[in-house]
Order: sequence, then structure tokens, then C-alpha cells
Amino acid sequence: MAEGPGSCWFLPEAVYLRRRFLTLTAAATALAFTAGSPRVRAGELRGRELAENPFTLGVASGDPLPDSVVLWTRLAPRPLEPDSGLPPAGTVPVTWEIAEDEAFSRVTRRGTANAEAADGYSVHVDATGLEPARTYWYRFRAGSWLSPAGRTRTAPAADATPSRLRLGVASCQQYDDGYYTALAHLAREDLDVVFFLGDYIYENAIDSRGGSRQLPEGRRLPDVFHHETVTLADYRLRYALEKTDPDLQAAHAAHPWCVTWDDHEVANNYAGGVSQHNDPVDQFLLRRAAAYRAYWENMPLRPAQRPTGPGMRLHRRFQHGRLAQFDVLDTRQYRSDQAYGDGWKQPGPESEDPARTLLGPEQEAWLASGFRASTATWNVVPQQVAFCRRRLTPERSPLSMDAWDGYPAARRRLLDAARTAGVTNLMVLSGDSHIHLAMDIKDDFDNPSSATRGVEVLGTSVSSGADGMEKPEDWESLLRANPHMAYYAKRRGYVVVTLTPSQAQADYRILPYVTRPGAPASTAVSLVCPAGRPGFVRA
Repeated sequence: MAEGPGSCWFLPEAVYLRRRFLTLTAAATALAFTAGSPRVRAGELRGRELAENPFTLGVASGDPLPDSVVLWTRLAPRPLEPDSGLPPAGTVPVTWEIAEDEAFSRVTRRGTANAEAADGYSVHVDATGLEPARTYWYRFRAGSWLSPAGRTRTAPAADATPSRLRLGVASCQQYDDGYYTALAHLAREDLDVVFFLGDYIYENAIDSRGGSRQLPEGRRLPDVFHHETVTLADYRLRYALEKTDPDLQAAHAAHPWCVTWDDHEVANNYAGGVSQHNDPVDQFLLRRAAAYRAYWENMPLRPAQRPTGPGMRLHRRFQHGRLAQFDVLDTRQYRSDQAYGDGWKQPGPESEDPARTLLGPEQEAWLASGFRASTATWNVVPQQVAFCRRRLTPERSPLSMDAWDGYPAARRRLLDAARTAGVTNLMVLSGDSHIHLAMDIKDDFDNPSSATRGVEVLGTSVSSGADGMEKPEDWESLLRANPHMAYYAKRRGYVVVTLTPSQAQADYRILPYVTRPGAPASTAVSLVCPAGRPGFVRA
């Protein structure tokens, strides 16, 4: 495969034709999807008193810029009922304010936004005119009801040189696999921002006891959760269930979040327009349209991210002054279908085909352009699936066809683009695998002595996989088969990454259990990567 000037990558015509097909299908689906979502004039419900608290799902903020941040809430007086206890058509005016102090005695900005039924009564406020690197508090009011207050923080000015940035890394919170205790601990961390790397919800059926949560007597989930999510109503209800969790609400209220999705926000291991079970493409894209719509409604994302049919631009870029640039990726929407039918398979000509892509040509070019323009000390790539190679055995090992191992040409293009751009401090943030991994990104994984190009922080799940264990049965064999691995554990938890001009430090937090509430958190290991000398060493 030839590379164009400036590392702007070109893929064969077949890939573009498929992209064109999906674009056309998206347009057709958008018409069908919006036809049944009537809009009504603002203020239709203005005089109707809300008899119950509509802020049952909490508040959130996200995507901080030096002068603005997104504020989010969603009205749901009865969150586990269809339509959340509100009319299927209508608009509720919601006032918002953002202040310099927790008592709201110094309000900086305020306004009114309309929560519309067509958007699941969600509110997305792009609060502008803020000062850089400042902590703010925000809240909402609907009728006589006042929301809980949230705390957020703007990014530093573009030319600022911050001495430190602390970020949280979390992913994979399956409701019926356990409690979100990890998020309660995350809420208490001193952080500037949280990166959530996918699997915010899971599409599976949930029994009335909440699976591993084993809800107490007298509390049962409605039958509506006893089947897999397919429709817009299904996905909206699943987010509502997740967001009733107090630990999730606390983590959202404590820090601004930057989010991206993986597969379970739609369906397990889907690839572009291809479902795991090879459903008809048009049928699956209708489901994807519903899932994407519900995702946007329930995340602190700007109106610019609002989906059109089954398409939604989620990859985006943020700077933290001159200290760090974040290129948030989407490895699901544009990817080629998994090779060899998915799963862990022996690599071969199909998986190693240079035409295969995980990001799609436009996103690859966007990422390369961002690398070239970056002046940051650290270039951080938050994304979903394991980036480094992971062998199960030293020789002739199967590899994961769903992760970057199933798309090695795409991984090589990313590393070549970073090298061409002169990126020296590359860090990839990953989720999906339900394990803690710290890995050195090697230029040639077949040659352990080859240059180290960066580091990967792969964080474990919040709850998916239930309690887990610190040293699973394959602990020794996996580390032996992958000499670029610096740490491996299978407990639940999260990671705190601290960036300074001189180093990056990754603190891997673990919990002993999640199938019952109240677990303590501890730091299993702290690893350091010096600036200009990529590779993890013990702190």
C-alpha cells in the first residue's frame, strides 16, 4: 500500500465505496428515524407543574476547553418507565447556572435550555465565556425542582505551560456484573478530567435481581430489562438504569468527562455496519441509529456531536496547554469487519491485509494531521481496544482479531504517522479487556530489543467480569510471552495518570470485590515513563 505525501493515508477504492454505501444508508435511515419524532413548540409544558423530581439521573460535565465546558442533565421523574414519566411529546424549559463557588454566590453564566421529548428530555449546554484552568460549580432548575450541584474545570489556555495534569481512566461498567464502587473512589480523586473509554452500558438482558448485584428483597427491576436492547426506548431505559447508580452520579458530578464508545453501547463486537451475527445491514444500522441517538442524549457531549441516523462523529481533539494533546478515537464506526470470523485466531493474510482499517481513512488522516500540528510534550490517544500485541504463548500464538492485533497494518500506519511527525512521548489509553495492563509500545513486537515508541495504559473494568483476581492463572505465562508487558492484573478498578513536563506516572487502582458494595481501593503498582525516554519503569 502506498502512502501519500505527509503521511495522509490512502486506502483502496473498495473501502471508499463501502464508506459511500454507509453514508447513503445513513441518510435514508435518518429520514426513517426522525419521521416518528415530532417536534413541538418550545414552552408547551411550561405551565405544567412537575409533580416529581426530574433530576433522578444526576448531572454531568464534559469536553472541557479553555473557555467552555458542556453541562448535561436529563429529565426523568420515573427513570425506569418508558418515557421516564414525561409526555411522549413536549418541551420543558430548564434553567442553568455556573458559578465560581460552591455556594453559587458568584454566578458567572446562566441561561435557559429546552429539554425536548425528541431528545429524551436531555439538556446539553455549551457554557462559554469561562476562564481557563478554573474550577466551577453548576446546577439546573426545572419547575420548582433544583438539581444536585456538579463541579467541573476548564482546560488551561492553549499557550499555558501547566506543571501537572491528573486524569482518570475508566471503562466497562456492566450493571449486572457488580457495583460501581470504583467510581465512588474515582469521584474522590484529585483529577482534572476523566476519560471513559467505552462500554458505558451493556446490551444484554438483565434479570429482576440485577444479576451479580442481587438487589435486596423488595427491590426488583421491571420486566422491560429482561431482554436485549434493540430500540431507542430500550437504549434510553438502559442508560437510565445505569445512571440511577449513586456512585456513577458522584463521579460525573465530581469531574468533567471525555467519553468515547466501544461495542456494547450498540452490540457486542460490531464492526462498522456489520453485526456480530451478520444481521441485514439496513436492519443493523437502524439499531445503530437508535443506540447512537441514546448515547448522545445521555453523555456530556456538545450539540455538534448530535448523530444523524446511524452516523455520529465522535473523534475529537483537546489540548491541556502545551503539556498534553488528546486525540480521542472511535475504533468501531468505521472499522473493517474482523478477520477470520473474529475471536482469538492465528494471524494470516486476511488479518494482515494492508487495506484493513480500524479508524477509516478520514479519521486516520485527521489523526496524522493532529500529530504533525502538535506542540505538546505528551501526545495521548484515548481509544477503546488493546493497542500492543498480546500473545498467549511465546510462539505461534492466536491474537485478538477485535483489537489492534487484528489490524496490524493500521497500527503500523499510526506509529509511522507519529514517527514522521516527530512525536516522542506517545501514550495510548485503552479499555475493553477487563484487565489492568501496562505495556511498552515496541517498533517491532517480534524483536524485544527494537525501539520503544511509547507506552500503553490499558485500564481494567469498573465492574465487568465481576470480582476477578489479582494474579489470574495465566499471569506468569502471559508476562513471559509478552516481554513488553510491565504489569498485569485482573481485579476491577481504574487508573490515575499524572503528566508533568518531565514524566508520566500511571497508578493502577484495584478493588478486592464488586459483587457487594463498599470495597476499599488500593494502588497495586505505580509505573513511570520519563519524558523523552519511552518505556515503563517502577516508580
